[in-house]
Amino acid sequence: MIELAAYLGVLMVILCSKQTKVEQVARRVARTPGARSLIVPIPYGWKHPKFPTRTSAADFKDANACRESDLSAKRNLGLLLARLHGWNKVAFVDDDVLDTDNIALLASQLERHQVAGMRVGPHPDNSVVCHARRLAGFAQEVFVTGAVLGVHCNDRPLSFFPDIYNEDWFFFAKQAAARELPCVGNAKQAEYDPFVAQDRARHEEFGDLLAEGLYALFGEEDPRVPFYEQLDAATRTYWSRFIEARHEVITETKTRLHRFIQPNADNGGVSSALKSLAAAEDQLDTITPDLCVNFLDAWRDDLEDWQKFSNGVNNVGGTREAMDFLELKTWTHAEFGAVVVDSKTATARFKVL
Repeated sequence: MIELAAYLGVLMVILCSKQTKVEQVARRVARTPGARSLIVPIPYGWKHPKFPTRTSAADFKDANACRESDLSAKRNLGLLLARLHGWNKVAFVDDDVLDTDNIALLASQLERHQVAGMRVGPHPDNSVVCHARRLAGFAQEVFVTGAVLGVHCNDRPLSFFPDIYNEDWFFFAKQAAARELPCVGNAKQAEYDPFVAQDRARHEEFGDLLAEGLYALFGEEDPRVPFYEQLDAATRTYWSRFIEARHEVITETKTRLHRFIQPNADNGGVSSALKSLAAAEDQLDTITPDLCVNFLDAWRDDLEDWQKFSNGVNNVGGTREAMDFLELKTWTHAEFGAVVVDSKTATARFKVL
């Protein structure tokens, strides 16, 4: 993606956390002709005091099997960085995306739409349960994903990424409900084994249940119905039925996969998929219809608070002022041949040969 940004002549913002090393990223940027980037280390546990937190409540953390991810926080931070710098259009690109179709086409869609995205393949950006269904031979669609997502950040109001799996589906839910979410191409994602750790299925289950349930509801509604009226149809009774349907989906998938098990053979992939499905089912057993209704209520409140807050965020004129607003202490500008490390108190410039 560094080479693509250099080719397009645009600034690349890289938000680094966990194992990602700022110094390594900066050196790579500095060795790429035409590249320029803003690299920001995100400290563990970083939170902005104005970010909504209702969807991160303890009950929902338990429903997410104590999932720990800073992806939503970094996406929301990216939206604010754009507002603070006065950037009209941004493209979110996950770090495991290897290639994309025409990014310029994605940008052009943002003239008429606030959000536009791409689909990911040939290794699809699906949940563990969806990967298991594909392995079992069931047809499995691939929807627009946050892996490559364009957003017009000066359109108001801005949506919000809640702290849950499928945070991208929540972010563009309003556009999806109105059938106003264009898919403008495809992206290629690095392949991974979705069944390597059973906890992945546990961490995804609540978000997958909620997102699949919401989008199933949108599919039944007239897109001309106002968004919040569509959400009102996601009642306790609706979630009771959908949880039951989710159990049936997992059971059906397990039954099909069991047919592929060969006695005295290495059934590696199938066995791992069955263990992951069992983990997802265990987690599903902890989720109630009331919890689903409560999360959607919390999400709506968080979204309202976020929009009030983000509507008041405007161009501050420079990166130092933006970082002060975001309460981040250190950042790095890297461009071909040079690295500039900035903080609230000092600046240092290095040449990279």
